[in-house]
Amino acid sequence: MAIQLRQALKVGTYIISQRLLGRQRFPLVLMLEPLFRCNLACSGCGKIQHPPEILKRNLTPEECFAAVEECGAPVVSIPGGEPLLHPQIDEIVEGLIQRKKFVYLCTNALLLKKSLYKFKPSPYLTFSVHLDGLQKKHDECVDRPGVFDKAITAIKAAKTGGFRVTTNTTVFKGSDPQEMQDFFDFLETLRTDGMMISPGYSYEWAPDQDHFLKREQTKALFREILSPWKLGKKKWNFNHNPLFLDFLLGEKDYECTPWGSPSYSVLGWQKPCYLLNEGHYKTFKELLEETNWDNYGNKSDNPQCVDCMVHCGYEPTAAVDAIKFANVGRALESLFSA
Repeated sequence: MAIQLRQALKVGTYIISQRLLGRQRFPLVLMLEPLFRCNLACSGCGKIQHPPEILKRNLTPEECFAAVEECGAPVVSIPGGEPLLHPQIDEIVEGLIQRKKFVYLCTNALLLKKSLYKFKPSPYLTFSVHLDGLQKKHDECVDRPGVFDKAITAIKAAKTGGFRVTTNTTVFKGSDPQEMQDFFDFLETLRTDGMMISPGYSYEWAPDQDHFLKREQTKALFREILSPWKLGKKKWNFNHNPLFLDFLLGEKDYECTPWGSPSYSVLGWQKPCYLLNEGHYKTFKELLEETNWDNYGNKSDNPQCVDCMVHCGYEPTAAVDAIKFANVGRALESLFSA
């Protein structure tokens, strides 16, 4: 099981308490974006498309802590941009750990090895390294040679240093199932603390709009990729709720719960989720109460949502579904990476 027992118990208790309080909408993972700057220009990401005046901005540690307290989610994922570019990222992480939040620092790992001295190993801290395939595939996705090798070196250094490390992979249209299976086999040799996968979704500002998956394409592709795991022939250590993987395979039919993974950045609380560019609220309360949630999700017939099967929207749904059957272990295999 990828999640340590400490986190499983805390998040499971949180979900149950929210349900007992009668709350239908509550966050599980805060996606905290302290900056949009990055040292890569991946074709499937639109964060660096923001104007220069936005790219220069950072959230202060105090702003990060205030957002975390306002939201209340037990898990905090720190994407970007590249969070290791933030001059106070160590202070932010330490402050979140002191608040007993489970932190997943998402990184392309270019700066990870030389930044390790800033952090201390903790059961509350995990480095989530972005890897989209083996060397050739990954370097093509990030449009720079040598990134894969640097990431692998950094992963090994972090593991040697006693840190928790997971990987995060986006599966795009045209991915070769056998290559993905070989990639998963390779990741197992690194002895990381789990790997996460998610279908690519048409992020509005992404330069490349041609390689995102449609819903039926997603199901067919994941059935091919995951067939050895589903049949028990492979023991891949997925950092996921198995019910979410069943959803990707087309064996479960879930509705999106975008409030489960709200996003806070230098622009405020993004509405309704980080994949849609519809503006921002000043407070989390406004996000919850003023968003017309019926306008989003697959059943809404919103063309922007109809093909989305991304983990940030559907893994919270799977978690609550599993909790209904008192299966906390299955519910909490992954509720934390972007």
